[in-house]
Amino acid sequence: MKILKFGGSSLSNDNGLKNAIEIIENKSKNESIAVVVSARGNSTDTLENMLTKASRGQNYSHDLSVFKRYQLAPEISLDLFHEFELLKNTLEAVRTLKDYSPSVKDLVLAQGEILSVKMVTALLKKRGIHAIEVHAKELLVTENKDGIHTVDEQQSLAKTQSYFKKIAPNTITIITGFIAADRSGQITTLGRNGSNYSASLIAQFIGAEEVLSYTNVNGIFTANPAQVDDATSIPNLSYQEAHELANFGASILHEKTIAPLAQAAIPLRILNTFNPEFNGTTVSSRAHQNGVKSISVQNQVSLIHITGAGLLGKVGIDARIFNTLQNLNVSIGIISQGSSERGVSFIVAKEDASKSIVALEDTFKYELAHHDIDQISADEHIGVITIIGQNLNEFHNPLKSLAQNNIEILLINNTSNGNNISLVVQSKDIDKAVHLIHAQIFGISKKINVAIFGKGTVGGSLIDQIVRSQKKIEKRKGILLNIFAIAGSSQLLLDKNGAPSEWRTAFKKAPENFSNVDAVIQFAQQNHLENLVAIDNTASDGFTEKYTTLIENGFDLISSNKLANTKSFEFYNDLRSTLQQYSKNYLYETNVGAGLPLIDTIKLLHDSGENITRIKGIFSGSLSFLFNQFSERDESFSTILQEAINLGYTEPDPREDLCGNDVARKLLILARELDLENEFEDIEIQNLVPEILQDLNQTDFLDHLDQFDTEYEKIKSQQSENHVLRYVGDLYGDLQQSTGKLKVELVSASKFSALGQVSGSDSIIEIYTESYGDRPIVIQGAGAGAEVTARGVFGDLMRIADKK
Repeated sequence: MKILKFGGSSLSNDNGLKNAIEIIENKSKNESIAVVVSARGNSTDTLENMLTKASRGQNYSHDLSVFKRYQLAPEISLDLFHEFELLKNTLEAVRTLKDYSPSVKDLVLAQGEILSVKMVTALLKKRGIHAIEVHAKELLVTENKDGIHTVDEQQSLAKTQSYFKKIAPNTITIITGFIAADRSGQITTLGRNGSNYSASLIAQFIGAEEVLSYTNVNGIFTANPAQVDDATSIPNLSYQEAHELANFGASILHEKTIAPLAQAAIPLRILNTFNPEFNGTTVSSRAHQNGVKSISVQNQVSLIHITGAGLLGKVGIDARIFNTLQNLNVSIGIISQGSSERGVSFIVAKEDASKSIVALEDTFKYELAHHDIDQISADEHIGVITIIGQNLNEFHNPLKSLAQNNIEILLINNTSNGNNISLVVQSKDIDKAVHLIHAQIFGISKKINVAIFGKGTVGGSLIDQIVRSQKKIEKRKGILLNIFAIAGSSQLLLDKNGAPSEWRTAFKKAPENFSNVDAVIQFAQQNHLENLVAIDNTASDGFTEKYTTLIENGFDLISSNKLANTKSFEFYNDLRSTLQQYSKNYLYETNVGAGLPLIDTIKLLHDSGENITRIKGIFSGSLSFLFNQFSERDESFSTILQEAINLGYTEPDPREDLCGNDVARKLLILARELDLENEFEDIEIQNLVPEILQDLNQTDFLDHLDQFDTEYEKIKSQQSENHVLRYVGDLYGDLQQSTGKLKVELVSASKFSALGQVSGSDSIIEIYTESYGDRPIVIQGAGAGAEVTARGVFGDLMRIADKK
């Protein structure tokens, strides 16, 4: 015989009850079965709420009417008059007395299972199935121990076996879960999860072949699917593993459910009433492969702290704590203390925290009075995450990931067998922590949640590149790049599941509510997003002031915006101190040379102790194109400048390129990579814009480009033979001192030199070092363009993703 057990959700007034009846009917055709049922839907909670209202003298009649309608909805003709009258009369007595005894509570709560049995039996009979109602008080006997009903297994075994021997063949017994009776025959209950316990006990007593427990989920999962979208069903568990999961808070299991089945070696299959074809999870005595099985969470707990310098060296503190809580029947989950015993912290159930503190304050009243103990307090805003089957020696990657995401571990505990790890973290961090741990230990794609600020040419190109590459990167590297925020100058698109491929259309519909980064930070926190990266593709000086806020809230930074690295040296240092304090990355390879690997190269040389003596080169792709063309073609400077404008090589106002500030900023960034303390004001900059054009508005400036021609034709004609014009940035001097010399100027270079041979819009940088002497390291390539810059930013993003 097999025992089928149906939980409350499996018997609810929707497809649940309908599916359950069909499952019972189909199983009964080929197998001998008995059925144990819970109260339907939320009936137990409703009954308890009505009882509470009645005990406070409040009106419960509306609740009772709703309850009756719910119970009769599947079969309106079913006679439940006796049960409803019993409820009404009992509740009215409680309302009159404004109090009730434990036996009255048991009587009221038991009606949920009794009504459930009657309805299931009636619906089966309606289908022509021979089913009978069985009240579990005829099977299970309890005895009262310290106010708790415990099952008398010997008497219950005898009564259950005797009862089942009398049942006619081809009869399906529909048995109330949760309910038993004491030796006098008075109804008692077995507590929450009591229906599962009933099914296990009955299975043990009759020697059942198997227990099929029907719920509303596809078995036991690697984590709570409501918390982790990537959680998967576990096909098999041993009794020991199931017991561990139950012990550490898995809501679908309970410790006392497993024990009778393990003792009799009866398999338990956890199945889904709403997906009955799915195999679910089988719990049995079979040995399974070692390794992490699941992550469970306990939320209804508190962390009690006993602290004080006077505890140092005192013997017996732990014993006094344990004795005090034992007298209260309070169980301690995790305990931690320093070797000096200056503080003791431990986990108890949240409902036990207040009375535990009162009792402990009485136990340690002498120490409190003499300030040996400073305080005894409780932190209720915590939770316990337990990883079943995890060895501490192999837990370094999840711990690293938690640290990178600013998740503080308040306590960590490894069980004596070394196969379970429990972490105590703040409640606000639980969901994010579970996501991170699950991704690390189950090999799920690592999610990098990206906020992109600035959706212009570079930002838009970057978003397109990420969207196009997402699937390939996830398949190749196991990294999922998730753009959860796109911010423009005033609009903000937020989606925790990531920007759609048609993100521009979605962005146009986004509300104009973006004023600062707080909205993005709040969204990330509310949705427990992990591995946060902020990318600044703006040219905003004001936005760089928000970098510190982003870092403090868990974001790594990437920027194509040069301004943060060229502000005051004080700001530069403060930013890096904050990065170090919060263990965050800040990458900005595109600040100099677009997508060229320049900053990384210089960092590597400098950090390895190489003495860099000079850095010189063409840093602007726009000006590289301009002077390459002007040097080679017999046309006016204004004609070629207009061509560069038309091709989009310059800023809308070309003076932003021609004034030399952009090149100067790039040079200053490299100087600071060498730990030089130069300020922007230290740079000698040659402004290429004639003085007469510098103060005009943009329209007038563009109308008078011919004002460049006379001066630049003269400069060009005065060059030596085989020379060309190049706009060069130069960092030189004694670079081992605190500052160097920085100059940005137009020079005439031999067309046979490295600088002279540059073509198109390429940049070229020469790095002179002590080891390489007069033969510089030369880095050359495309130095401008939205696609190139975006690709460089993308590279920085992948560097950070690989470190997570």
